[in-house]
Amino acid sequence: MSTRVFMSSGDTIADRRFDFARDLRLRGDHDAAEELLLQAVELVPSFTSAWFALGELREQRGDQDGAVAAFQSAADSDPADCHGASLRLIRLRSAAPAPMPVGYLRTLYDQYAPRFEASLLGNLGYRGPALLFKAVLAARVAAGKPALFRRVIDLGCGTGLAGRAFAAQADDMIGIDLSPRMAELARATGVYREVLVADVVAGLRQQAPEQFDLAIAADVAIYLHDLLPPILEAARVLTAGGLLAFTVETHAGDGVVLGQGLRYAHGADYVRACLQHSGLRELVLDHASARNEGGQPVPGLVVVAQKP
Repeated sequence: MSTRVFMSSGDTIADRRFDFARDLRLRGDHDAAEELLLQAVELVPSFTSAWFALGELREQRGDQDGAVAAFQSAADSDPADCHGASLRLIRLRSAAPAPMPVGYLRTLYDQYAPRFEASLLGNLGYRGPALLFKAVLAARVAAGKPALFRRVIDLGCGTGLAGRAFAAQADDMIGIDLSPRMAELARATGVYREVLVADVVAGLRQQAPEQFDLAIAADVAIYLHDLLPPILEAARVLTAGGLLAFTVETHAGDGVVLGQGLRYAHGADYVRACLQHSGLRELVLDHASARNEGGQPVPGLVVVAQKP
């Protein structure tokens, strides 16, 4: 099954039903897999992983109503929503974008941390930090200024890929990441003076105003339905003339949409409106793909904006 998070039911028999169902689904026997998952949740009605897997299976089979019911049971059985069932419900119901569950993001990346770089760089051709570096360098060249920064803040720093890309340009750098295990790996790079465990907005709110010359955010906006709060906070902590550089996934329409990969995509006009509302001046807003999906580039934008 594609379920990336597993939470034991506490019942050995129910857990075995789940394991057997996973194997049957991989073999293409969806009827038998669904029957075993139903048996598992009958044994343990609060078995979140089984409910979530049942929702995935039903969605794959085109049973939208059944999938909604299963994902709703998964969400109800786990208030932290570590599987991200609420995101599946947003997409299936075509509901308005909403914040991603903190429990889902933290659990996902705590589990993902040991293989994060190998997967991102090897399987997905990730190039977000390189895009940001090129865009920032171009903005500084256009302004006739060196790409050197006294203080840099790396938002959603992960294992430190973007931080390493900018390390030679920064006298001092701090990072912020929601996942404790990712933050631990970022600290081990030696690039950061400090790495805070917090979501982007909360971490920015801990910073004094007007102290950073550069704020970077590589592949972070995909987890944010509303870009205005983090952009406003970034603007607050930037010095006069300071830069904000970030990547987003995008789409051809307006506003914000939740894609099939459970990542948010932001329209170019929406991004521009957030920059204008925050008082930042757009320097770069170019179409560029930061990663591949299924062997194809994912549509994206690279953005650099300046505080007056």
